[in-house]
Amino acid sequence: MSDVFIKSGEQPRCFAFSGVTSTAIVANSSPIYKESPYGAFQAIVTGTGSVTGTILIQVTNETDTFNGINANWITMGTIALAGTTTATDGFTTICPWRYVRASVTAISASSVIEVIMCV
Repeated sequence: MSDVFIKSGEQPRCFAFSGVTSTAIVANSSPIYKESPYGAFQAIVTGTGSVTGTILIQVTNETDTFNGINANWITMGTIALAGTTTATDGFTTICPWRYVRASVTAISASSVIEVIMCV
């Protein structure tokens, strides 16, 4: 019997949101142009002991918001994390928003959050 391989196109491309990986800092990432309606979002918090974090995935179609002139971001989803030394969660979407960013709204002391988007 021979092997059969099914290929459905390119592998997803993944992007880490910059500006939100600092320790114990509430911050917004730099926005990213989202080139596909499909998206998978994952957040990871690491630290010592009990770790927590809350991350908003925010979107807009407005170029002026992407460029920092306006602040018309809409929350598409919320990722709440809690665990011991590490925790991760995420979600997938099919949405044609043009721009996306991550907003860390809460993080436990001495923890680091990483947020990744794959399209």
